[in-house]
Amino acid sequence: MASTRGKMSTIAARIYFFLIIFQIPLFRVPCRSGMCTTPLEVTSSQLVANDIFPAVVMKALLYPGAVANGIINNMTIPRWDNILNIYNLTNVKEASPVTELQRLEVLAGSYFSVAGALVCLLKPGRMSMFGTLLVIWGLVKEGILGKPVNTDPTKAVYVYPTIVIALVCAFASVKYDVKKITGGSAPVRTVAKPLKSSAKSKLK
Repeated sequence: MASTRGKMSTIAARIYFFLIIFQIPLFRVPCRSGMCTTPLEVTSSQLVANDIFPAVVMKALLYPGAVANGIINNMTIPRWDNILNIYNLTNVKEASPVTELQRLEVLAGSYFSVAGALVCLLKPGRMSMFGTLLVIWGLVKEGILGKPVNTDPTKAVYVYPTIVIALVCAFASVKYDVKKITGGSAPVRTVAKPLKSSAKSKLK
């Protein structure tokens, strides 16, 4: 049973990794680069704008999804040097950070989602689950509560059905140790009893 749960969590973690790295659209929110549809796009626009990682690292993260989208949309493979232009990341440093600051839950959740997707290749954990929940809460807060208020219909927040798959995979990728949850049971110690023959010999 434990091995089955381990296999299921590993498979779920792999599916979650492919959803994030190949940039399957999960939502649509305004960001520095325009409109972002994946946690990786939100994370990349913030990291590139603040020069946190070198451009080559961001290109390496974005390239698999760019190749997948290029093959699906127009059967072409994008050039490595053109990756930042494809995602409109060349001028994000001049863009206003207000959009990210208004959606801190989506921004933080995207960070956790991308980090969790990378970490789950080595060991599935709870980071992807927390990230997905944060993203969903940020989207729900804006869609239902209307915070922040958006008057431009072209920049309206939209949630794709694929986010349900990401949420299920994020939860399923977490390995739960039943013994740790229940506290485990202390091992029973057996007390050795003297044999009847040894007891009689002592009386003699």
